[in-house]
Amino acid sequence: MTSESVQPVSGPSRRTVVAAVGAAGLAVALTACGSDDDASGSATEQGAGAGATTEAGSSGGAGADGAALAKTADIPEGSGKVFSDEKVVVSQPAAGDYKAFSTICTHQNCPMTDLKEDTLSCACHGSQFSVLDGSVKKGPATQPLAAKQISVSGDSITLA
Repeated sequence: MTSESVQPVSGPSRRTVVAAVGAAGLAVALTACGSDDDASGSATEQGAGAGATTEAGSSGGAGADGAALAKTADIPEGSGKVFSDEKVVVSQPAAGDYKAFSTICTHQNCPMTDLKEDTLSCACHGSQFSVLDGSVKKGPATQPLAAKQISVSGDSITLA
């Protein structure tokens, strides 16, 4: 036997542990705030409120090739209807006046389907837009929705 004293093995210092936890927290925060190009799964079809409708799974490309997107009677006055496949919302600000806007949020390009009354909301970061004129009602988005060209012939609405 030897007379050497056995030294306990020391673990990482407190400074090392705090630095590692801080770095991990920073990485999580940056990942959560980063851009998500595949954000289509975060938008929900739930929450279409009174006076607003959501059309999910409409025929692929309806309206894009001249086929009717909707009937004028399908678009409530003072509100609108979302067409998810076409990424467009058609609204009727006043009787007989129809407008269309993109349903892609101008903040980080998330698709939007949550329409209540005259407000289209983004599930990604909470931006809200008026479907009557495309304007921003609540940020973080600062740019209005892109206008889309539609054609109204009789009681039929098509994308131009």
